[in-house]
Amino acid sequence: MKTLQIPKDGLAGLKENWRVDAVSGFLVFLLALPLSLGIAKASGFPAAMGVLTAMVGGMFVSLFAGSALTIKGPAAGLITICAGAVTELGALNIEGYTGVQLACGAIVVMAGIQIIFGFLKFGSLSDFFPPSAVHGMLAAIGLIIFSKQIHVLLGIDPATLKGLEPIELYEMIPHSFMNADPRVAAVGIVSLIIIFGMPLIKSKFVKKIPAPMVVLVVTIPMALIMDFRHTEPAFDLVSIGNFWENIKFNASFAAIGTGVFWKYVIMFLFINSLESLLTVKAVDGLDPFKRESNSNKDLTALGAGNALSGLLGGLPMISEVARSSANVNFGGRTRWANFFHGLFLLIAMLLFIPVIEMIPNAALAALLIAVGYRLASPKEFFKTYKIGVEQLAIFVITIAVTISTDLLLGVGAGILAKFIFHIINGAPIRSLFKARYEMSQTESEYYISVKDSAIFSNLIGFKNLFKKILPGKKVTLNFAEARIVDHSFMEQLHHFEEEYQHNGGSVSVIGFEQFEPLSSHPLAARKSTSGSQSKFEIKLSPRQIELRKFSDANEFAFYPQRIRNFIKYKDFPIQRGNKILFEENILTKYDEAGKIEVADIFLQEGALQDKTETKITILQFSETDQLIPDFALEPESLWSKLMEGVAGKDIDFAGHPIFSKKYYLRGENELAVRAFFTESVIQFLENREEMHIECHRNRLVFYKKRDLLEPSEINYVAKFATELVSIIHQKEVQAV
Repeated sequence: MKTLQIPKDGLAGLKENWRVDAVSGFLVFLLALPLSLGIAKASGFPAAMGVLTAMVGGMFVSLFAGSALTIKGPAAGLITICAGAVTELGALNIEGYTGVQLACGAIVVMAGIQIIFGFLKFGSLSDFFPPSAVHGMLAAIGLIIFSKQIHVLLGIDPATLKGLEPIELYEMIPHSFMNADPRVAAVGIVSLIIIFGMPLIKSKFVKKIPAPMVVLVVTIPMALIMDFRHTEPAFDLVSIGNFWENIKFNASFAAIGTGVFWKYVIMFLFINSLESLLTVKAVDGLDPFKRESNSNKDLTALGAGNALSGLLGGLPMISEVARSSANVNFGGRTRWANFFHGLFLLIAMLLFIPVIEMIPNAALAALLIAVGYRLASPKEFFKTYKIGVEQLAIFVITIAVTISTDLLLGVGAGILAKFIFHIINGAPIRSLFKARYEMSQTESEYYISVKDSAIFSNLIGFKNLFKKILPGKKVTLNFAEARIVDHSFMEQLHHFEEEYQHNGGSVSVIGFEQFEPLSSHPLAARKSTSGSQSKFEIKLSPRQIELRKFSDANEFAFYPQRIRNFIKYKDFPIQRGNKILFEENILTKYDEAGKIEVADIFLQEGALQDKTETKITILQFSETDQLIPDFALEPESLWSKLMEGVAGKDIDFAGHPIFSKKYYLRGENELAVRAFFTESVIQFLENREEMHIECHRNRLVFYKKRDLLEPSEINYVAKFATELVSIIHQKEVQAV
């Protein structure tokens, strides 16, 4: 495909991209509607207020937001704070005001401070918090969500759970199983089977369908068949009431003089701002157009949205990671996708309230249990452990303190543990909060010598340094005089390398030869071993041993090391909406037509807790002397047919119905693509196994499936590519 052009913003962006953004907004709406209802109910708010919050986040905040692809709305990460605010503020017994009204007052005050923080450019302060502590806090929230929602899923009256701590709720689980309502539990269990079963189905079309909407399609008929509307208990179905008459000024500041009120203002401010800023940063990494969000502008817009939502009785909103990741995957291009998501929610509340009131609460509980599981799944523990044992320790400490006390103390304990680990590993006290470095520059190069430590608490200083570096030059970072570099800095360095190289510069990192990584993870913390003998040894995995044998037998050069080469795949469709972290196990050789390079790439889909990493073996054919138009070819599926209007027109050939039915072909220059796909090329593709082929700037990328390939499969793809390039060459010779 052609080099990606950054979509226009504002009304010009709406005119240019409204079809793509409307489709993405609709699909995100299908995901957001049930989750917004469930989050509101779990937070102690009326269910409809969750939808109101998402409507404000979509239709209002999108007009001022500083990020292009994030979706604003209520989030599971704030459930425990909202529920605590409603309970504790309600317990003040201020005459004439409910806990929800007082909590809304705290949300509005928080929003005002958030707006001020945005104007003061506090958006970068999120970099101070180490990822392991933040993820530990979110994992603790996930465990708390599960502790409450499992009882609702089993048909236990939520009123009986009020005031119980998470440990007490876990202790009650056997009792709730013994006293479960069979009808309610059946709905809940079916919902869980759908939510956890759909990702296991290896179908591109199925993977694109929002599981929450499938849950509603299945469980609403179940509730009708079992007549939930006319049987006890009354809490089995969602209740909306007269939604539009209930939208009014609903925030009370009567508790503003109490410590409880300000406690929740601070907690709302801290978690809301932190989680939003982290999501904005993570989604920027998935943006195929590599736009960098204005975090301060986004924080201000978010504050304005929180103020309006709180005044109308809604929940606090954030840039929500699962919906934002889905927006990227569905092809959203501008902030109008967020607007359309809010618009479709508005339409739903205008036309479909009777249908919404058929939704069983057990189905919403199942959705929240799935969210809680995603936040605190065993995979999160394992991913943290792979980064380093010290990261796992910080992660677990944060979880334990959060569950036993509160969120702020939990994060504080995680940060304190992080400082202790850094000091033990040699971080000088003088560099804990100050970025120490020396920089020199010439007309074409920057040379930066990093000293003492590069860690989370002085990361803001290094980020400010990176912002001063002009694009298009060579940057050398030397860590020989540093003593420790932590995971937070390694992530930022990785991000800087990717962005700088994407904009035409080059980055060289030296001085790590005398460092010992704390794990095998490529972004693990590392400490200096200067003065002691370091031992460097490459141990090949079973796959690498197998690939080395294959390379020797087939005259490939084999390089097992992991490298980061972002430019190689720039503007190829494979990296759109995804992030290529690095590649390894590279096999290269030259033949008469050009260079063949096979590699295992690590592809990140989604962000934060919604992040998954997929390993794919791909082949790139480059350095050919043929002129090939940019195109993308993939096996045709139901999903590609549905997305043809936004992903690109399917170029069919009337004389070749088999090829046209077998493949989805798109390209910006249709005439050039049609001229390239001659009779011989089409016949070759018709008579071979299905293959994904992408071309950009005369470089071809081939992959057979979104998985690693065995040596025999690599051999097949290599022969496939070589034969296809040979046919292209013969075609050009005949044309001459």
